[in-house]
This record gives sequence, structure tokens and C-alpha cells, in this order.
Amino acid sequence: MEKALMITGASSGIGRATALAAAKQGWKLVLTARREDRLKDLVAEIGDDRAIGIAADVTDYAQLSQAVEAGLQKFGQLDAVFANAGMGLNAAGTEAGDPEEWRRMIDVNVLGVLYTARASLPHLRKSTGHFLMTGSAAGRNTIKGSVYGASKWFVHGFAQNLAEEMKEWQGRCTVIAPGMVNTPFFDEPKPDKLDPQDVADAVLYALKADPRNSVREVYLMPAL
Repeated sequence: MEKALMITGASSGIGRATALAAAKQGWKLVLTARREDRLKDLVAEIGDDRAIGIAADVTDYAQLSQAVEAGLQKFGQLDAVFANAGMGLNAAGTEAGDPEEWRRMIDVNVLGVLYTARASLPHLRKSTGHFLMTGSAAGRNTIKGSVYGASKWFVHGFAQNLAEEMKEWQGRCTVIAPGMVNTPFFDEPKPDKLDPQDVADAVLYALKADPRNSVREVYLMPAL
């Protein structure tokens, strides 16, 4: 039976690139994002026999659970999950930061990852599956006043702790840690930075690793 991969934040950027790359390698896709119109376009591009799109907000545990169940109903199993949904901040620093923006970001970057893991882990246990999440170079280094970076420090710490938890049943956990990526995350194009395809390649590298090899982290930076 072909394997099924769930991706959050799948409608654009890293999530979309990963969905397309995984489809080419034979994965079936359970795709979630808030933008239902973009999900429909992506599913149409991949083929509705190989992908299902479910509009869901990662800050809503009930919606995520429903997305997992919809994927199971269509494909019968869940073999891997890529918790990719995330957001940054418009106001940099702490003193000049916007507390309401912080709350939304923490809901997405922290609780969104936790909710995705909680909703999917019982099913990954059944398939001896793989949980991946999007970290950041900002979660490996200190950046002056970066509240966003602090949210990614959580992701990196949680990834290592979850890897130990999943190890008990031979499951694997990987954090993908890119530097700056040229995605809609930024207002202006950044062609000298990483491409979403670079990150998609890192995800697939971890997924394709031999079962004896638990790739805990993939750290990638622009060459320039």
C-alpha cells in the first residue's frame, strides 16, 4: 500500500513545494491550510485520486482532528506528518512588539505544532510513522529581540523531546531548519535565498532515510 503524508500549511511556499515533490515520489497527500481555494487548486494539480484538501486552522484542535480523520477515511492510514504551518511578525523586537501579534504567532508556531502532533501520533504509532516539523535557523541561533526566533527555539526543543518519545515504538521525528526562504512569508522576493524546493528536498531526504537512521535535524542555509 502506498504511504500517506499529511502537510499543514500546504497551500503555498514550503508546504506546496513539498506536496508536489512528494506526489512525484508516490506519496498520497492529506493537505491542510486555511485557504480552501488554494487547496482546491493544489489538489487539482496533483489529482484527487492522490490528494485530499481539508480547510483547517492549526490553532483549532477539533479542525485538525477532523482533517486527520478525513485523510484516514480516504487513504486508510497515515505514515508521515509534516507540521509546516507557521507565521512571523510584522513588529520586530520586544519593546516595539505587538502583544496581540505575539499571541497569534505563538498559537500557530507552538500550539499548532502540538495540536498537529497530538491529533496524529496515535495513527503514526500504528504505521511506525514519521513526524516532521518546520523549525528555523532562528531556532538555532540568538537574534536580538526575536520573539519569532524564540517560538522556533520551542519547536527545536520539542522536536528532540518528541523524537525520544517516538523512539519507544520505532517512530521517527525530524526538525527541518532552513535559513531565509524565498516564500510569501516575506513581502519582497528574495531570489538569493533558499527556494521552497530546497526545503522540500530536505523533507524527502529525511523521509527516505533507511529505517535504522533517525534523521533528527536537517539544517540548510543559503550558499551566498
